[in-house]
Amino acid sequence: MFDVGFSELIMIGLVSLLVIGPERLPKVARIAGFWIGKSRAMMANVKAEIKQELHEEEIRQIFKDQLELQEFHAALNETTDAANSIKDSLTASPEESLEKVKSPHEPE
Repeated sequence: MFDVGFSELIMIGLVSLLVIGPERLPKVARIAGFWIGKSRAMMANVKAEIKQELHEEEIRQIFKDQLELQEFHAALNETTDAANSIKDSLTASPEESLEKVKSPHEPE
């Protein structure tokens, strides 16, 4: 994130020693370390939550795609059944075709 080298850290330490003073510097360093650790933990939690939400969204998308695929297969099966019934009616004798047209709802 930030590119801070050793020389920059030494400079920050010297300036803080001059500004804060040697008696309060350890306490300020502890407080700063505590807040840095707390912010890192918070950032890790936010990253984990975002990753989990993205994973859940991917799963929802997979389920949606699966449902659409099932609907497509159902439509394909209906079309195949209709095509087979048309084929059967075309290959059947004229008398059988006439009987099917007259009574389509009666069981054969």
